[in-house]
Amino acid sequence: MDLKEIKELMDAMEHSKIRKLRLKLEDFELELEKGGMHPPAPTEREYVEREVMVPAAPAPVARKEPEAAVEESEPEGHYITSPMVGAFYRSPSPQDPEFVKVGDEIKPQSLVCIIEAMKVMNEVKALTEGKVAEILLKDGDPVEFGTKLFRII
Repeated sequence: MDLKEIKELMDAMEHSKIRKLRLKLEDFELELEKGGMHPPAPTEREYVEREVMVPAAPAPVARKEPEAAVEESEPEGHYITSPMVGAFYRSPSPQDPEFVKVGDEIKPQSLVCIIEAMKVMNEVKALTEGKVAEILLKDGDPVEFGTKLFRII
């Protein structure tokens, strides 16, 4: 039996339901097994279908009605919030002083922090006037749109 005949046997097996074939001819012995110990590799279509499958949405959680309307008093003042998603920094570098500290007076054009987004440093201005009452985050904290950064009175 030559290589061409072996390849023809392999091709025939591939297109049939035969999983294992053992052939003995005088002093020649051949054993072919489809798939062997490993499952067949997924086709491109199977791979795409597996990637696209989305798990079912979790069942809605029943919301409890508040037993009594308890008002949490929010501290006096208003907030400077993050205009983007990124990382919060109080100064341009660790060696530099902070842009603002608690007790500092700020104007609308005052630079109050930097938000790093995709390796770009974006300056955040106060856009309000007042006194910094509280700094709500630490350097490197992640922020999202609307995250409260500073409380201003």
